[in-house]
Amino acid sequence: MQYFVQQLINGLTLGSIYGLIAIGYTMVYGIIGMINFAHGDIFMIGAFTALIVFLILGAVFYSVPVVIALLVMMIVAMLLTSLYNWTIEKVAYRPLRGSFRLAPLITAIGMSIALSNFVQVTQGPRNKPIPPMVSQVYNIGGISVSLKQIIIVIVTVSLLAIFWYVVNRTSLGRAQRACEQDRKMAALLGIDVDRTISITFIMGAALAAVAGTLFLMYYGVVVFSDGFVPGVKAFTAAVLGGIGSIPGAVVGGLMIGFIESMWSAYFSIDYKDVAAFSILAIVLIFLPSGILGRPEVEKV
Repeated sequence: MQYFVQQLINGLTLGSIYGLIAIGYTMVYGIIGMINFAHGDIFMIGAFTALIVFLILGAVFYSVPVVIALLVMMIVAMLLTSLYNWTIEKVAYRPLRGSFRLAPLITAIGMSIALSNFVQVTQGPRNKPIPPMVSQVYNIGGISVSLKQIIIVIVTVSLLAIFWYVVNRTSLGRAQRACEQDRKMAALLGIDVDRTISITFIMGAALAAVAGTLFLMYYGVVVFSDGFVPGVKAFTAAVLGGIGSIPGAVVGGLMIGFIESMWSAYFSIDYKDVAAFSILAIVLIFLPSGILGRPEVEKV
């Protein structure tokens, strides 16, 4: 039983990171109906930005409290990735918004490859490790809970609460929901659709940057290819929970985290990805819109 609970905690930690990334996928799809495949690489750039900030802080200051270091890393990563995502939306996606559906998809894949290769050239192809930022581990009834895991869960829950408030209780959230339902009608009612979409990209990038910082803190290493696998799994989480549904993205992320953790613990770790994608296929057979997704209504 202790081993089972331990894996639940590990799955919760991993699923929290996947959920933060998945929200970016589901928000962009919900508002403009496209999959931003460059989002995983935005997450990777956030992790690299956090790494560079950590090294600068270590070189300039003799000792920096972990809380302050994490906050600075997150803030700088959020600012830089938001700038990247805003530029990508303005340069690569906006001109193709009215074209055939495959054009933005192909452009998103191209942007993903460009960002990955850019980081590979500028930072090198090798793993980039950092010293452990947080090493405290608490033993509760024979179950090990690290301070890193506690920080990840607290940060994720706090961000989701703020995010829920913004989407459901502010004028920006109302504009986003209006654009999700009908962009043309929203524009007729005075909503700046282009601005709303740009802010949506910025919000998704900020969450991905936080996920990248937490990923770096948890694993202590990052490489230029880290945008692909977590990005695909987060996209899987968004589809599993119901693409376009923000609570569904979180639920899907947690499910992927639990599946990977349990499969790695009780079966072969080599097939944990197979298990996650198999569960996705099974769920979509019986729930084509995902767990919390809404069936798409065709406008005529």
